[in-house]
Amino acid sequence: MNSSGIKRGEAVFGDIRGWIDALRDADELEEIRGEVDWDVELGNIIRMMQGSGDGPAFLFSNIKDYNGPDALCSRIFTGGHASYSRIAMMFGLPPDTPARELVRICRTIFQERIEPRTVKSGPVKENILTGDDIDLLKFPVPKWNRLDGGRYVLTYAGCVTKDPDTDVHNVGIYRGMVGGPAEIPVLLWRAQHWGGHFSKHQQSGSEMPVAYVIGWEPSLGFTAGAPVPRSISEYDVMGAIRGEPVDLVDCETVPLKVPASAEIVIEGWISTDPSTFTEEGPYAEFTGFYAPERSKKHTTRVTAISHRNDPIFRGTVEGAVPGSIGENPIMSSIHRSAVAWNALESAGVPGVVDVFGHPIQAAVNLNVSINQTYRGQAKQVAAALWGDSSSHVRYKHVTVVDEDIDVHDYEAVDWAHAWRVHGGEGDILIYPANWGAGLDPSVRRRDANVHLFGTGKWSRVLTDATINLDYEPERGGQRYPPTVRPTDEDMASIEERWETLQLSGKWRPHLSSES
Repeated sequence: MNSSGIKRGEAVFGDIRGWIDALRDADELEEIRGEVDWDVELGNIIRMMQGSGDGPAFLFSNIKDYNGPDALCSRIFTGGHASYSRIAMMFGLPPDTPARELVRICRTIFQERIEPRTVKSGPVKENILTGDDIDLLKFPVPKWNRLDGGRYVLTYAGCVTKDPDTDVHNVGIYRGMVGGPAEIPVLLWRAQHWGGHFSKHQQSGSEMPVAYVIGWEPSLGFTAGAPVPRSISEYDVMGAIRGEPVDLVDCETVPLKVPASAEIVIEGWISTDPSTFTEEGPYAEFTGFYAPERSKKHTTRVTAISHRNDPIFRGTVEGAVPGSIGENPIMSSIHRSAVAWNALESAGVPGVVDVFGHPIQAAVNLNVSINQTYRGQAKQVAAALWGDSSSHVRYKHVTVVDEDIDVHDYEAVDWAHAWRVHGGEGDILIYPANWGAGLDPSVRRRDANVHLFGTGKWSRVLTDATINLDYEPERGGQRYPPTVRPTDEDMASIEERWETLQLSGKWRPHLSSES
């Protein structure tokens, strides 16, 4: 049992293979043995099958051009975080744990720490490639989408760097394309965690060491995609999720540490010299739109690849569209909501009842319900969120509702938006020219130039959908008339005689005295 009071079960899987076995046992895995083309077809199969949080994880074991006896790597795994049931399993909770409970447990786990331990060696050291033996396309790197600029090797890798001043390791998820046998141009922004590390190397005129971890336990991708504070290593949070330290080994050619039982680790250096930058893009991004820019970007010079025997490649398709929601949007709805709630609590905002960003937009829009006790409380919510570092590419639109509104229910929030929002009464607040996601297609092209400005430019919006406390009390001291919902007493009375009403039994009540 952790500090939340919720008892968690086994959450240590050992490696991606243990995780795949657990998913297979739970009937959460679709194993595709028919030949699949790495060129667009694989990504399209995933998008067609993943659904809106109700699709499987995928293990492809027959990849065109990589299914012969001499193939170095012949399997691709994806979709491990594309459902709440699998996120619950990662936490050691029952698969039917509701999303609202996953947010609450994530809040507490993200405030706990279990430091990693260093070991001498591990399975990832079974094979080490250097020099002319390095060729990224020895692995079945997909071209995930039709309009992608190339084959993207970094879609769900843990990108490991460290602060050159403190030696604190950061693990993030950033995109990277195969630019050559030993080159990976990447999307690197100054406002990102590894962008901060890069800036320090830039000031000292040194290259930045980097290691890309492809395939490990589910806590790696979940934590790497979360806005963990810069002073804290993601390895410490992974340990908290597992309830056990992460075993790390030293890299071969860079001064970094990586999980000992990872499938593949790509090591290298990123130069601060713009003349070393190479072409990257376009790419189908987390917004559900293509980031159409193709331009020269920071490039990793690969110096070593270590991998297990018969390794499993790990990647993902990015972005959500209605009816097809992948891993990043699903997990973002949990950890971004949890981090936002913790930010509100840290800022001293009282009365927070629930926080949730729906997966269709990866928590870019955030709903917050509060027990409203004073005027301006909704504005305090927005100010606290937008002032927190986790808001860099999230919380563009914040909607605050009263505690009677379920933030997990689009219908309920929309009802509050219709009848509790009055634009002429200060319920819509625009915070212009704020930092934001340069990948947002609604941002003008010039304002999305992250290399010029370090970040994109958003005009953030607060929608105060709470009952306006500026209104004078009427109707027996109430500011709003009562709703047409039956009282709990009236519903309970009907429920007591439900069996005597001679209903067909085909239909169920949608309101009850317990809701």
